[in-house]
Amino acid sequence: MRLIAFLFIALMAISPRAYAEIETYTLEKPHTQIIFSVSHLGFSHSYGKFTDFDGTIIFDRGQPEKSKVEAVIRTASIEMNDQKWNEHMIGKDFFNVEAFPEMTFKSINILKTGDKTAKLSGELTLLGVTKPVTLDVVFNKADKHPMKDIRMAGFSATGKIKRSDFGMSYGLPMVGDDVNIILEVEAIQESAKATN
Repeated sequence: MRLIAFLFIALMAISPRAYAEIETYTLEKPHTQIIFSVSHLGFSHSYGKFTDFDGTIIFDRGQPEKSKVEAVIRTASIEMNDQKWNEHMIGKDFFNVEAFPEMTFKSINILKTGDKTAKLSGELTLLGVTKPVTLDVVFNKADKHPMKDIRMAGFSATGKIKRSDFGMSYGLPMVGDDVNIILEVEAIQESAKATN
């Protein structure tokens, strides 16, 4: 009987460590940046961003490799800081937003590479074409917001795709094929549940 009581006390003592949380986050738009850059005629790298998107992160603290990410980006929200350029980008030469108003990303694998780093592999669907994409991710932190009664998580990520892989070949090779992806993500915690 004493042994059972001792084991129960020991289990209660270690339970905060034995149980991890699976947390659900949604992207917070004002502080999430979806940025890309591409070579422009060899003179410079032009930067653009998307401003309308939604996404969900299922973050498993105990087993980060089981976390999941899904995002939807509305391609008409592209912003190149020039109206004529914006209009060209949403047309048939590039994003063809009338036919393909959204691009999507869905994670399929996460490989932890360090205490706060991982390779996030998933499928990107753009212009009706789905291709694998891998992002190098840094987990910045998860904590209570210092000025609001909410909990947040932050991540930074980088990656690269070839736009021609998705059938976007206009301007090649003068306009670059390699597209650099830069993501700065802040997400609001919606729920959490304990798991062992």
